[in-house]
Amino acid sequence: MPLDGKPFLCAIIGPTAVGKTLLSLELAESLSAEIISVDSRQVYRLLDIGTAKATREERERVPHHLIDVAEPTERFSASRFVELAEAAIREIRARGKNVLLVGGTPFYFRALLSGTLTGDLPSNPAVRLRLEESLLSEGKEVLHRRLRAIDESTASRIHPNDGVRIVRALEIYELTGQPPSLAFRTRKPMAAPAEVLYIGLSRSRQELRERIADRVRAQMEGGFLEEVASLLERGIDERYPSMQGLGYRELVASLRGRIALDQAVERIIHATWAFARRQMTWFSKFEPAVWYDMTRSESVFQVREILRTIAESQRGGRC
Repeated sequence: MPLDGKPFLCAIIGPTAVGKTLLSLELAESLSAEIISVDSRQVYRLLDIGTAKATREERERVPHHLIDVAEPTERFSASRFVELAEAAIREIRARGKNVLLVGGTPFYFRALLSGTLTGDLPSNPAVRLRLEESLLSEGKEVLHRRLRAIDESTASRIHPNDGVRIVRALEIYELTGQPPSLAFRTRKPMAAPAEVLYIGLSRSRQELRERIADRVRAQMEGGFLEEVASLLERGIDERYPSMQGLGYRELVASLRGRIALDQAVERIIHATWAFARRQMTWFSKFEPAVWYDMTRSESVFQVREILRTIAESQRGGRC
């Protein structure tokens, strides 16, 4: 159920490696807030290093929510995220604390705060299993072409390598008899639970590329490869959506002997940079938003100015 009273919330948005974590910790302490992670990969247990989760010390410093709420073998949906996030918001506010939303998954922000997530569209495990088997046997490109033949609009928004979303779109088509784009338009949207002020963080392209490369190499030194190997030993492999995230698929390929490790690392850096550019495109459309250029700056130098922006919004009823 949507939250009562349409509370106003604050959110920290921006591309991966821009510096959201450190700044969010400082802001949360200043605002007496708890953090809700808006990240489609941090929801999974055991996927820690590659998803850049807040450390144990950081989570002791400021309570975090919606981290480690799903098993890596689960299929975690945006509607499930909304359900858990709304519950967390209620709990935090009931304790007299403020809420700070932090993350890099634009669709989750939209689903929670913009009322763009449709109501429960039909799902059928048998249909999905059959489509997933087709995905494995025929390949992503074949299924993406099938989707394009029935719904050009949806296919243009889904990357040909995104097998999870391709399968879901085809499942909706089979169960509704409608192109997914039409099925989404004609169903009643879920009510947005709150209004929000977005605090956007950006950096120069060169600096962001360097930070991405530095972080990937630090993750490798911190045991990322060993984390992926441990997941494979548990039977958690590329069949599961959790293992299709940045870094995991490349390291699985390396551990399978398909590519060399140094090649996998370079692919992770390249793919992460491409993803960061897409994030900036998506987030640039968010409003109301106030953007801060973090180039050659650490978050401590921006906190005071951001707090001033938030205080002005609070006087208008926000946060």
